[in-house]
Amino acid sequence: MREIVILIPDLETEQNVLIDVSVNGRKKAVQYRVELITSEEIANSGVDRVTVLKHKLENRDKDWELVEIGAPGEKGIPLTFRKVLSETAPLQDSVSRGQSSD
Repeated sequence: MREIVILIPDLETEQNVLIDVSVNGRKKAVQYRVELITSEEIANSGVDRVTVLKHKLENRDKDWELVEIGAPGEKGIPLTFRKVLSETAPLQDSVSRGQSSD
């Protein structure tokens, strides 16, 4: 899937964004979700943050595609996931192609 960058306000963790996209008549509904591996979760795990991240990704819902691992911050490491909810075929517009409907 090609990428289009859309700036959205900061999201709280565990929130979803639903975006409807239309390209050349093909429509897609795409949902994004942000999860946070908290600093506390990393500290309490007894392992390094790479291992915590790897475990989190291995156990995620496979319907969701990992889009981005954000930069670690004070609160933790943000993970952004994407899921295509629906996709429709391009609209057939025979009139615009010079074809008659006879």
